[in-house]
Amino acid sequence: MANPAATTHSTVQLRRAVASSFVGSVIEYYDFLLYATASAVVFGKVFFSTLDPLTATVASFGTFAAGYLARPLGGILFGHFGDRIGRKKMLVTTMTLMGVVSFLIGALPTYGQIGIWAPIILVTLRILQGVAVGGEWGGAVLMSAEHATSRRGLWASFTNAGAPCGMVLSTVALTASAAIAGEEAFLVWGWRVPFLLSILLLGIGLFIRLKVEETPVFAAAGKTARVPLFDVLRNHPRNLLLAVGIGLAAFVAQGTLTTFLIAYGVEAGYSRQTVLNGLTLSSVLAVIGIIGFSALSDRLGRRPVVLAGAVAMAVFSFLLFPMVDSGDVVVLVVALVVGQAVIQPAMYGPLAALCTELFSTRSRYTGASLGYQLSGLGAGLAPVLFASVLAGGGSTTTISLIIAGFCLLTVVCVVLLAETSGNSLTENPPSPAAAAPTTTIS
Repeated sequence: MANPAATTHSTVQLRRAVASSFVGSVIEYYDFLLYATASAVVFGKVFFSTLDPLTATVASFGTFAAGYLARPLGGILFGHFGDRIGRKKMLVTTMTLMGVVSFLIGALPTYGQIGIWAPIILVTLRILQGVAVGGEWGGAVLMSAEHATSRRGLWASFTNAGAPCGMVLSTVALTASAAIAGEEAFLVWGWRVPFLLSILLLGIGLFIRLKVEETPVFAAAGKTARVPLFDVLRNHPRNLLLAVGIGLAAFVAQGTLTTFLIAYGVEAGYSRQTVLNGLTLSSVLAVIGIIGFSALSDRLGRRPVVLAGAVAMAVFSFLLFPMVDSGDVVVLVVALVVGQAVIQPAMYGPLAALCTELFSTRSRYTGASLGYQLSGLGAGLAPVLFASVLAGGGSTTTISLIIAGFCLLTVVCVVLLAETSGNSLTENPPSPAAAAPTTTIS
């Protein structure tokens, strides 16, 4: 018979792990996505004031993308030590780094004050943000997934659900700051307040995170890989490539809906606040979508849920921009809600468990982080690419074709991948094509 005390302890630790992962993810993405919103509405005017508005927007999105380019580096760096010495220590480090860097962004002088050094320091700090969030995600997901004994998709999804919660928190913080300060003062000092508040969130996050124990799967693993990255590249290269391919469409859609569409909506004639309000609503509802589709993937499997989401997004990409161009606020909000809260979560939610299930314990932190963060480049590069397409005289139809192309790539990768929901986290995963689809949860 199971030891009741041990079972109770395990349940308590699972709940703490899930809470820690969720709150930590909210804080990390508050900081990371606060930059995304600010890059769309503030940074072009504050740090690239010598450029024309369209070029300044592209440059601002470029610094935004720098954070995504740094995320794979963070996945490798923190994944290495997370696989070698433990998940928990790395999570404390990543959260501290993110909080301090975000505070420093809030204190950064403008271009008018220190000239070219302002955007240079901004890019440097953004890269450090990317390194931090790149290391955070893998550890947070593993803390939940490796503590779970069932319903792994559901529990792991709370880390991903933290992203739209962080978006809501960051959007509300910027909106409140703008309302209190006024338009002129907001550009001078109001935008800084949400960044400076990061130091308070850091204290709350560390208090929660320090109460969680190391995962039992890692504690029982014994020997670890000397260089986890080499272990991933040697033993799981196909799994890594498929993880990247499966995640790309979800992130391209995320970057389009949460970042590019802010600037595009304002250019289309909506007020900034109208677009942000729609984004806030869709982000709140996205939490339900992410958790719901992830729970569904425990029952149906990861593959059918992600596949349905990719096909739906390919179709929706051709409806999105005509809906925004309608000039109707209700239609704009419907477009954001359908895209971000219904379709994208079907692709994005199951990724947490899926990436975890593709790698062995000895290199899981590195493998899951690298696969997820490489695919995450889609969210960082999509706004830059799409802004450049429009700046070069291209149309929104071209943008829709690009989104649909990434969705097709995801469909192909899902078809090539065997179902992962039945994989045990205490054993090496099977090769992508070696197992028949299953809906059994270990």
